[in-house]
Amino acid sequence: MSLLNDAAGVESFKELSRFRNDVYACLKARADALFELADALLCEPGPVRSTVDLTLSPEYRRGHGALYGALNHGRIDVAQLREVLAGLPLPRWPDGRIVLAVDVSPWLRSDAPCSAERLFCHVYGRAKSASQFIPGWPYSFVAALEMGRTSWTAPLDVVRLGPADDATAVTANQLRGVIERLITAGQWCTGNPDVLIVTDAGYDITRLAYVLRDLPVELLGRIRSDRVMRRSAPSREEFLLRRVSKGLEAGRMEVIDIRRGLR
Repeated sequence: MSLLNDAAGVESFKELSRFRNDVYACLKARADALFELADALLCEPGPVRSTVDLTLSPEYRRGHGALYGALNHGRIDVAQLREVLAGLPLPRWPDGRIVLAVDVSPWLRSDAPCSAERLFCHVYGRAKSASQFIPGWPYSFVAALEMGRTSWTAPLDVVRLGPADDATAVTANQLRGVIERLITAGQWCTGNPDVLIVTDAGYDITRLAYVLRDLPVELLGRIRSDRVMRRSAPSREEFLLRRVSKGLEAGRMEVIDIRRGLR
């Protein structure tokens, strides 16, 4: 587990040690095995094909039995872990603003038909640059973004989407929880710039803005290329002619002085 010194703005080793202690405190059962398993997972140089392979890494100092015991009987206080993440020093933009991004990333499970609550995840570029739908678990991530050309982000929350979930409602509740935890942790105070939330084209940005209107946030979202916006307002001549046409079609006797209306 590592932190970027420029983003933290504090001594790296001291901040990292405190963060590791706070994470360890979130492990309520089989803490040692779970903590070493997380270290082994993060220090693995390549993709992890099997969890049992992690027992061979130097970061994991226990045997196979401890690994399965941690996975089957370990317990993590998720709420406490979210508070720990919200309390970390976050990257800020020149005006002091916090910028959050929300997006969905799938964990593809095409070869696991027994896995519960799988969905068809939209994936790009897997077959001649064409999109596909592959069974898997979609996860909604919220992360704090840094300024400039960098791949560093600070993950703050993750929620798995189920088949019966309303993606917009889940995202709104997720963002509300993140913002409230940031305020509680002192990351945002009255007078600071509003938190900017960046979304992709798949989100209902209008609905999110309405649901989160009581929070100090601003939303910025892409609009799909096929999105139909409200057409321009008709002129006075078009409005009056349409009104006369509708009155005649309904069989109503309605007298309108068009010339007076145009004045």
